[in-house]
Amino acid sequence: MSDFLDSSEETRPASAEDGSPRHPRAKGEPRFPDGPRADPAGSHFERRIRSFQPRRSRVTTGQGDALRRLWPTWGLDIDGQRTLDLAELFGADLPVVLEIGFGMGEATAQMAAEDPGTGILAVDVHTPGQGNLLGLAERNGLTNIRVANGDAIILLREMLAPASLDGLRVFFPDPWPKKRHHKRRLIQPEFLDLAATRLKPGALVHCATDWEPYAEQMLEVLSAHPDFENTRPDGGFAPRPEFRPLTRFEGQGLDKGHVVNDLLFRRVPRRDQHTPGT
Repeated sequence: MSDFLDSSEETRPASAEDGSPRHPRAKGEPRFPDGPRADPAGSHFERRIRSFQPRRSRVTTGQGDALRRLWPTWGLDIDGQRTLDLAELFGADLPVVLEIGFGMGEATAQMAAEDPGTGILAVDVHTPGQGNLLGLAERNGLTNIRVANGDAIILLREMLAPASLDGLRVFFPDPWPKKRHHKRRLIQPEFLDLAATRLKPGALVHCATDWEPYAEQMLEVLSAHPDFENTRPDGGFAPRPEFRPLTRFEGQGLDKGHVVNDLLFRRVPRRDQHTPGT
């Protein structure tokens, strides 16, 4: 999910898509000095098993241009050093939904366009996707998207205030299919414990995956958690809601016979907690 280039790629001369030469960079010199950093949290926080796997891929000229111009205004690094004021971040007092892992950002941009009254704080570590989403936001006049770079766990734990989010979206996370890697899956009881503290009562948690064993795990851990309640009366999976666009990735999977499962759970007060005076 990341494209931070290795040193051989950073120092190799190349030509831009318009034919103009690219100037070689010294080893270790960032490609986007004012853009997303390779490891924004550095060594300030404990190293743990991560649910995402950084990967390298090419940033196009358009994506790079969007990163250079728009990151200082619409992007932020997850450094864990401050608590975000979401009203200040979005320039308006909007309900804010956190989206973890947005790929190339097409679905995120479409949801933002169809619901301009909701802010989307979109987190990923894939540099081409970050640039692509920023470009889509600019071209479509979307002012309700902010792009965050880094570890979503650090964002939730260190940078978001309690009960500050109106929703959480996790669409097609890495399924980590091998059994020995299941511990890397994002949707685990410990993650839900943390997410629950940052979600307002009534906030919607929306997950989707085309990996059926992971879908079953998601359903199991969400159903067992005291802070979340399935919106489906039958306690099962939900049909894809109209507000979640059918992505190109998802369409390719469906063409191959994959089954896509959506889960829609709501944040509820714990049943063993009582309101004072009641």
